[in-house]
Amino acid sequence: MAETVPVRCPACRREHRYTAPVYPCACGAPVAPPLDHRRPATPVSHRVWQEDWVTVRCASCGRSGEWPRPELGCACGTVLRVPVAEGRGATDRDGATDRDAAASRQSTPDARDAAAATAITGAAAADADAAARPPFRSVTIRTARDAVTATALYLRWLGYRDVRRADQRPPSGIGLAARGVLAQVDPAVRPATLRDVECLWLTAMTESVDCLYFSLAGYADDARARADALAIPLFVLDLTGTPRPVNAPAEALSTAGTGKSAP
Repeated sequence: MAETVPVRCPACRREHRYTAPVYPCACGAPVAPPLDHRRPATPVSHRVWQEDWVTVRCASCGRSGEWPRPELGCACGTVLRVPVAEGRGATDRDGATDRDAAASRQSTPDARDAAAATAITGAAAADADAAARPPFRSVTIRTARDAVTATALYLRWLGYRDVRRADQRPPSGIGLAARGVLAQVDPAVRPATLRDVECLWLTAMTESVDCLYFSLAGYADDARARADALAIPLFVLDLTGTPRPVNAPAEALSTAGTGKSAP
């Protein structure tokens, strides 16, 4: 399903062959952004979160979701943005209207982040019964953004609805929110600390929601002990993008899900 196109780096003139990444739709079908071989790749000089995503429609179920924009790292150090083909199940945000662009410029960074977090998951649906959920399918983690995408997909798979960027920024990592839950994604190379876990719990308490923690590097012993005492589910993200439960609350949630179906 994924296609391969030639890409030339405008900085060093090297030629590359780029294959579009494949992501799992909520229905289980693979989805890949269609590439535009007629337009050249462009260097990424600075990043705006909202511009890092592209809308792709699943050919199997028709759902539209937001996925990371195709990019390629050249050996010379240049990061290249590979254009997508509009009208073939994808909408390139580079082609937004002037009104959309003006609204984006006038919005605050926090508002843009919140809108982009909604784009992480799109308007996808999960199965009606948590016990009948299909096997979780994620994305390979190469960057912090991949870790956020994998966590958002997992929250959706568990049955949480309306996954989006959290309104409050955590002291470390990235916050995601859904109906009734606050999740923290920690892509740091150090284990999550006791303070990290306690801050997440306190924030969730003030919002009267549950909380989950996802870490790439695991947890310090005192952090895990406190999470057990507070019944906070802890997950470790492996490089395949699959969250692994590391305590009893996480095991229970992973096995049963929320018992809700996502809209």
